[in-house]
Amino acid sequence: MHGFLKRGKLGPSDRKPTSSSSSKDKRKGPSPPWVEKYRPKTVEDVVEQGEVVKVLQQCLVGGDFPNLLFYGPPGTGKTSTILAAARQLFGDMYKDRILELNASDERGIQVIRDKVKTFAQLTASGTRPDGKPCPPYKIIILDEADSMTNAAQAALRRTMERESRSTRFCLICNYVSRIIEPLTSRCTKFRFKPLGQEKIIERLELICNMENLKADKAVLMKVVDASGGDMRRAITCLQSVSRLKGKGAEFAIDDVLEVTGVIPDKWLDEMIEMCQSKDYNKVEMFIDNYMMEAYAVSQVIEQLNDKIVYSTELSDKQKAIIGEKLAECSYRLLEGGSEYMQLIDLCCGIMKAYEVD
Repeated sequence: MHGFLKRGKLGPSDRKPTSSSSSKDKRKGPSPPWVEKYRPKTVEDVVEQGEVVKVLQQCLVGGDFPNLLFYGPPGTGKTSTILAAARQLFGDMYKDRILELNASDERGIQVIRDKVKTFAQLTASGTRPDGKPCPPYKIIILDEADSMTNAAQAALRRTMERESRSTRFCLICNYVSRIIEPLTSRCTKFRFKPLGQEKIIERLELICNMENLKADKAVLMKVVDASGGDMRRAITCLQSVSRLKGKGAEFAIDDVLEVTGVIPDKWLDEMIEMCQSKDYNKVEMFIDNYMMEAYAVSQVIEQLNDKIVYSTELSDKQKAIIGEKLAECSYRLLEGGSEYMQLIDLCCGIMKAYEVD
């Protein structure tokens, strides 16, 4: 039977490297996200958390490390700070001396009994491979600790007591009120405050210089406004814009709005103008056009809330009516309500508020 081959396995000599496989060998690996690439390497690099930095510097000098509790808004440097301190403490032994768990994924009592307790019971030597002195303890980092169950937190309390000689704990959370009192009393607490605009812009300008990006201060200010004091979110936004425009291109404010999903002010101004006209047909036409733009209605509520609160044209009574309607629509959206229906209801509520003297 001509034209047919027997089915069989190719031998080593029969296989030929394809062009795709050879190109993969030459291709460079993917670059890391900028959040990881520009994460602080030392405690001194941490932005605008002066009290924490001073205390940790003293701990690094003396080698005495307390149990720590870091709390505050996301993106303010909590995880980066403890990781930078651990690198300085342990050097090349960093990976062997650290156990990092995200308690939002692993938050049950079984994790405390298995992973945490087992790691805490391991002994640690007091020297590095390079001969330098090293603290004879390990560090367990529990990120999102406020997601841990009360039973897991209670089990952790006992482990912290029994393994105090060989292990230090660092709990990281957004809400310290969700950590039980016996744990907070065993830790040195530090509050991480939201980062100031100037500090975030300073770091973004540094990244722009390192990555050969062109962005003026007004564009970076819009990135900061969209991030709300979250350094991680601001850096991620900047990287997203760079992927959209390409290296060497100049960024504009519209590019930032496109990436972050922030609604341009012209839409909010037009929405208020349509509601002031008290013409339902115009409002309905506006909503149809707006929905075609695919902006999130939850973003409308968030931005409109700020606009209404600081408005000088509305009376306090009108602001209260609109604020109550914003709250109702936000609740319904969270419960799975239709975005289109909630936006119509919101506009009707604003129209009603303009009828009040």
